[in-house]
Amino acid sequence: MALNLSGAFTALVTPFRGDGSLDLDALARLVEWQIESGISGLVPCGSTGESATLTPEEHIRVVRHVVEVASGRVPVVAGTGSNSTREAIELTSAARSAGADGALLISPYYNKPTQEGIYQHYRMVALEGGLPIVLYNIPGRTASRIESETTARLSRVPGVAGLKECGGDFAATAETIASVAPGFAVLSGDDPLTLPLLAIGASGVISTVSNIAPGPVAELVRRFAAGDVAGARRIHYELLPLALALFFETNPIPVKTALAILGRIPSAVLRLPLTEMAKKNRDRLEAALAELPRA
Repeated sequence: MALNLSGAFTALVTPFRGDGSLDLDALARLVEWQIESGISGLVPCGSTGESATLTPEEHIRVVRHVVEVASGRVPVVAGTGSNSTREAIELTSAARSAGADGALLISPYYNKPTQEGIYQHYRMVALEGGLPIVLYNIPGRTASRIESETTARLSRVPGVAGLKECGGDFAATAETIASVAPGFAVLSGDDPLTLPLLAIGASGVISTVSNIAPGPVAELVRRFAAGDVAGARRIHYELLPLALALFFETNPIPVKTALAILGRIPSAVLRLPLTEMAKKNRDRLEAALAELPRA
C-alpha cells in the first residue's frame, strides 16, 4: 500500500464551537482552503489537532470528515498515536475504516519504553493496524527519543513508511537519513528547520505554519525539490517570524489564535488544560501576522 510522503502536509487544527463541540463546518472550510492552496496532504488529529482531548468517537468523526471533504484529492494521514500499543492499533484500524490513507503515531509517552519497546510498539501497529504508518519523534512531548538505529530497523518493517522528525538534532537526523531503507521518507516536523532538513535529505514537512500560510509552505518545498534553493531560502526567511510566533506558547494555542484573527475559524476555542493566549504573546503574534507576505 503506497503512501506518497513528499511535499508539504498540514497538521490540521480541530475547530471547536463556543460550547466546545466539534465545528465540522469550519473544518471543512479549512480543508478546502488547504487543498486550493496546493498543500500535498492533510494530517488531522495530531498534536496540533488536540487529539489528546478528543473522545475516540470525535477522533474518528474528524478523520472521516476530512477524508470526505478531501475526496481523494490529497492523502489524509490520521493521527492515531497512543502510549498503549493496543489502543494505537485500534485507532489506526478505525482510521483505516474511515478512509484514511496513512497514520501518524507519536512515540509512546509517559511510560518511557526502551528502544526495543518503541520498536515493538510500532512494529505491531504496522502489522495489525492496516495502514502505512509514519513514526513521530518528538522528545519534548514524550520524554524519550526514537534513536537513529531504531528508526533504521523500523524502516525495514513492512508498512512503516516514514518519520516525522521533531528532535532538533541535525547530526542524529542525518544519521537516520543515511541508515534507513530506500524509499523511507523523513519529514520535518519543526517549521523553522524545514529548509535545513530538506538540505540533508528530508522529503517534505508536516507543518503547523501551513495552517496559516499553506501556499508559501507548499511553494518552499516545491522550489527546493526543483533546485531553486535561493527561492526556497527566500520563502523560509519570509515565514520564519510566523514560524517562531506560533510557538510563543504551547501548540496549538497560537495557531488557533492566528486562524481566528484571520477569520479562518470563528473563534480560538481550546479544550482544557489548554487556555487562551496571553495578551502580550497575542500582540507579538499579531505583529508577525502583519508582516506575512500576502499572496
